[in-house]
Amino acid sequence: MEDILTIRLPNEISKMLNRTPEEMCRDMRIYAALMLFRLGKLSSGAAALMAGIPRVMFLDLCAEYDIPISQITPEELHQEALLLAGEEARVGI
Repeated sequence: MEDILTIRLPNEISKMLNRTPEEMCRDMRIYAALMLFRLGKLSSGAAALMAGIPRVMFLDLCAEYDIPISQITPEELHQEALLLAGEEARVGI
């Protein structure tokens, strides 16, 4: 089941962007999904579903628009690496 939303846009916007109403609809779904993912409101799978594209393609778009797909900070990554290195040393790997 799907919800149908109606967005009113001045005709000039479609003309300025040189997009048909169908293209504008597709673009708006993708851009909204990217923004909601970036804000942490949707997972990548849910955002891809909203955008109507495969998850791999959605992740490619994230890279294209410089949207990080992981929310881990460099400091957190460093801590994880230190913990992993300590665990490997403890078990003799």
